[in-house]
Amino acid sequence: MKIKYVFAMLATAALVSACSKKQNMSLGDNEYPVETIKSGNTTMQTTYPATIKGIQDVEIRPKVSGFITKVCVHEGQTVGSGQVLFVIDNATYQAAVNQAQAAVNTAQSQLNTAKLAYENSQKLFSNNVIGQFELQSAQNTYASAQASVAQAKASLASAKETLSFCYVKSPAAGVIGSLPFKVGALVSPSSATALTTVSNISTMEVYFSLSEKDMLSLSKNPGGINAAIAEMPEVELQLSDGTIYEQKGKVVKMSGVIDPTTGSTQMIARFANPKKLLKSGGSGSIIIPRDHDGAIIISQNSTVEVQNKIFVYTVGNDNKVKYTEITVDPQNDGQNYVVTSGLKEGDRYVTNGLTKLSDGMEITPITKARYEEKIKEAEKLGASANSTKEFVNAMKK
Repeated sequence: MKIKYVFAMLATAALVSACSKKQNMSLGDNEYPVETIKSGNTTMQTTYPATIKGIQDVEIRPKVSGFITKVCVHEGQTVGSGQVLFVIDNATYQAAVNQAQAAVNTAQSQLNTAKLAYENSQKLFSNNVIGQFELQSAQNTYASAQASVAQAKASLASAKETLSFCYVKSPAAGVIGSLPFKVGALVSPSSATALTTVSNISTMEVYFSLSEKDMLSLSKNPGGINAAIAEMPEVELQLSDGTIYEQKGKVVKMSGVIDPTTGSTQMIARFANPKKLLKSGGSGSIIIPRDHDGAIIISQNSTVEVQNKIFVYTVGNDNKVKYTEITVDPQNDGQNYVVTSGLKEGDRYVTNGLTKLSDGMEITPITKARYEEKIKEAEKLGASANSTKEFVNAMKK
């Protein structure tokens, strides 16, 4: 039994040694995957976080102070322009209207009396009964009475307008937001919280930010920023649940101010909202497609970034690598770069294992398929080695 155990242990050790040597041979060589640059047509997408707002979001605030006596709408209700939303206690303001109306009536009576006096003075003056002074006095009294009527009517109009403020109406068509105040609540023009918000969501505006660098790039296009915006392709909206909104949008304008805290400027895209799926205050992501004809596309995993500069390892005819700087389009999809300079069609470059390379190092180029096969072989050898160790441990027990 002891002899059999010893032979088993020796055989196991030999197997482990053989596996180890095979693994070292597979991973210790100088082979690296190399690809040849080819140009082609591609469409890349750039994604920006976005905020969704109605094309018109109007905060509804009271113009007079008082207790709410009636709430005429509910959250999410569609309302029209001029529709009554709230009623504020109007007893005091109605009394002011009645008082102003009484003042108009009084002033009108005084005007009628002054008119009769003036007309009578005109007759007396024509008969030389009174002089010019008396006639002018009657005329002045009549003019003063006319002014008093006009002033009383203006006060009445003001009182009526103030009374109308007790009936809070929607200034635009839209959808009612939240209703923080209920019947009985005391509100005033100085209240920090609005009565509600009316959002016109027939068309939605989606706000997203561009960096100052990207904004300057657009501004340098022929025709300036307005021409660049007009030439931008239709954009898509990715909703918060990851789905793509069925309607495509169009970038229509850009803020003229750069936010000093973020170094970015706001862009605004508009989307039709016929089914009222989009709600004001929502969030999502704007997706901007960009077509590139005859472009050189490389994976970002094939590059090295050092101090905002991007490098690749190109491979010469002598199979020696060269640390080569490239420039790329600042807009990318997060996975690939569109190379604008530094590489040309027919150049070869290393796609993986860049951390082990150094400038001028000679390599053995292999295809990407062969590289993936080597990785699978290494994984199998690693799994086999682990199984052997487990077998040895079991034998020792």
